[in-house]
Order: sequence, then structure tokens, then C-alpha cells
Amino acid sequence: MSAVPPSPPGYGAAPSSESRNWALAAHLSAFVVFLGLPLPFVGPLVVWLVRRDSDPYASAHAKEALNFNLTAMIAFIVAGASLLLLIGFLLLPAVGIVWLVLVIIGAVKASNGELYRYPLTIRFVT
Repeated sequence: MSAVPPSPPGYGAAPSSESRNWALAAHLSAFVVFLGLPLPFVGPLVVWLVRRDSDPYASAHAKEALNFNLTAMIAFIVAGASLLLLIGFLLLPAVGIVWLVLVIIGAVKASNGELYRYPLTIRFVT
């Protein structure tokens, strides 16, 4: 059972198509890692900085994506360091699969106009 986050201030019943697209971009921009860019949190950070004052829905999704990708980056670093202990050979793929699945779920929820709160995420930006 997941806790439903409170609606962001100014968030109405149905976000506009533009808001949903910005929220979707906040989640999917993490996939720049597949292009060789090692910082998956930069895209959500840019969306949050651009939309935080004008779009509560996109801002809420961008903050969630930002917090999750920062947390995931820490998990990847820990898993990578644990390669020396051999547990990393199991931990690193597990972290990668969980990251991939949760980013896709967040993107689908954003596209459907629903708020999404990533599990096991450190809230750096509130």
C-alpha cells in the first residue's frame, strides 16, 4: 500500500496537456544515461527550475524525479563500490532494474495526470 502524496499547491483536478508533458519530460530525462551522460538528475533539475513557479503539477513531478535520481545515483555508487566485496555483482544489476522500472512507472503516472511518489527515496528537495 503506497501513501498518496498531498496535492501540490495550486494543483487542480486535471493538469493540462502541457503540464503532463513537462512532468513526463522530468521523469524520462533521466534516460540521458543511455546516451553516455552520467548524471540522470540534471534533466529533472532543469524541469523543476524552469517550471517550479508556474506549474505546480510539473514541479511536483520534477521534484520527485530529482530526489529519486539523486537517491538512485547514491545507490549506484554504493553498489559499484561493493563490487570489491563481490556482492556488487548482484546488487548493481538489481539497482539498475529497479531504477529503470520505477522511472517508467513515474513517467506513465505523469502522463496519466496522476501524482507519483517514488518509494525508498531520500527527500533532498522538498
